[in-house]
Amino acid sequence: MSEAALPDSVDLLIVPRLRDLGDGFTVRRVLPYAKRRHVGPFVFFDHMGPVQFAPGQGLDVRPHPHIGLATVTYLFEGEIMHRDSLGVIQPIRPGDVNWMVAGRGIAHSERTRDEIRQSGAALHGIQSWFALPKAHEETEPTFHHHPASSLPEIEKPGARLRLIAGSAFGATSPAQVFAPMVYIDAQLSPGATLPLPDDEERAVYVAIGEVSLDGTVYESGTMLVLKSGAQPKIAARGAARLMVLGGAPLDGERNLWWNFVSSSKERIEQAKADWRAGNWPKVLGETEFIPLPEGM
Repeated sequence: MSEAALPDSVDLLIVPRLRDLGDGFTVRRVLPYAKRRHVGPFVFFDHMGPVQFAPGQGLDVRPHPHIGLATVTYLFEGEIMHRDSLGVIQPIRPGDVNWMVAGRGIAHSERTRDEIRQSGAALHGIQSWFALPKAHEETEPTFHHHPASSLPEIEKPGARLRLIAGSAFGATSPAQVFAPMVYIDAQLSPGATLPLPDDEERAVYVAIGEVSLDGTVYESGTMLVLKSGAQPKIAARGAARLMVLGGAPLDGERNLWWNFVSSSKERIEQAKADWRAGNWPKVLGETEFIPLPEGM
């Protein structure tokens, strides 16, 4: 669909680009996008899978660094073992929130456990990064695990909404945020409509199934960035799963280079130099690492 044909409530349609993460594992990259670098604090949004690894194969993202952001990998299916330079070892499972605040610097790895790898692993989910406000970019790194049972669930007719982060519909997630934001996993029954929070910047990502927005049909793998104040009618065509994301506008632009996010280009250069020199806390139980990309 061309942008000229978009409903009045939609500011931009984003169709993901495929990115190869190695070993034949590809993701659909939604943000950043040339015409939209961020939605609220969301500066990065990847759709992983669905994929079924063959026996003996799995995810192997070696240790790599982050600054200036918070991350969450939210799974629909499968499991990922998280290890980081704080000494945390924690599996990520469907519906759970592993909330990692990088702040001044953290490193982590993401792998498939050997026990799961032996029989062949399924994997499907969303990985998101949120830029921290300038005043908190250099905060101490932290990690918090929030099981699915601890997250607020909001019931609407034909819809079950799990609040991953932020506040919406009178509920607040336990995940630590530093500015107003919202992140919702919405599961809709056939024909159900999706209620939307009133945040200033909002987008809806169709992860599974199809939806109709003001009469126009959109399939899975589509992000719809909404105009401020718009309240379109979004209805599921069959069972559907959507991610609602957004929040207050960022307090200024952000530089994003590899895994680093900062309001300061000089700070990113320092992070690059530190990782290249090995001047970074190590990840418990790991001997490998991803080298700094050269020539980017």
